[in-house]
Amino acid sequence: MEYIVIIPALNPEPCLEKLVDRLWELENQVLIVDDGSGKEYRERFQKLEKKCIVLHHKENKGKGEAIKTALQYIRSELWEYGAIGVMDADGQHLPEDMEKLLMRAGTNPRTRVLGTRIFDQSVPWKSRMGNQITRKIFQMTTGAGISDTQTGLRAFSSELLDFLLEIPGERYEYEMNVLIYCVKKKIPIIEVPITTIYHDKGNSCSHFRKVRDSIRIYRKLFKFSSGLSSFCFATGIVLCTGPEKFTQFIFQCFRFIVFLFLFIASLGYWGAAILNNPLLLLPKPSLVTLILAAIILLLCFIYILTIFFII
Repeated sequence: MEYIVIIPALNPEPCLEKLVDRLWELENQVLIVDDGSGKEYRERFQKLEKKCIVLHHKENKGKGEAIKTALQYIRSELWEYGAIGVMDADGQHLPEDMEKLLMRAGTNPRTRVLGTRIFDQSVPWKSRMGNQITRKIFQMTTGAGISDTQTGLRAFSSELLDFLLEIPGERYEYEMNVLIYCVKKKIPIIEVPITTIYHDKGNSCSHFRKVRDSIRIYRKLFKFSSGLSSFCFATGIVLCTGPEKFTQFIFQCFRFIVFLFLFIASLGYWGAAILNNPLLLLPKPSLVTLILAAIILLLCFIYILTIFFII
């Protein structure tokens, strides 16, 4: 079976050339999408064109659009490939791990395969926290437990190509949308353990915009969980985990609402003190009240940590 690897690239580092060389050694075709890189990177892409297929966006459109550009090209020009992989250009994943995912995708039709990283102490704490939060929210909103929702290493059989092209999303939220739609359509998701690589604690090679891209991702998750989906999710908990787990979930929601109310009230008292109470219709807080409000704020913070990192 023939394999092809898609690599969206924006202002890539020199490590991309080594990545392509190793993928070729493993006998994989490579398709790079230049997502609007600067003029100073033209020579690098010209070198890569001698080894693989390179498509270009005149301006930056986002990772999701880059992946779709590659998928459309494969559908129209390279129909013979049985399994397709997607990996980041920053060198944080090994070609050997990509090969493992492609082999699993090739033997599991209509299945999404994810490379799951191990989040130990060697991983920057921001990445560990981000993965923990996103994983918890994804599980709460979809009912599906996935160890690594933000992995940059994914693979699937060519049978899913048309399905993936129909999924909305332009930037990083596209990959989250893919997982949500897979859960909706009951498409199996397989997780394969992979090596975790970070070049530095700040993960400086990433083009992920922490605020804007996070908002895009979480907005899709919360949209999925609203209305009828929320009912289906709650029903799914009862059917899959039993009434005891469902009761625990309801209790957590109630506890969260109580803590949220206390949190807002505490902020109000602190706001009255800081702003000298010009507009807030609250009595001027005493020192004891402010201490109690501070304790409540601390408890709320501990509670949030408990939800996302312990339970």
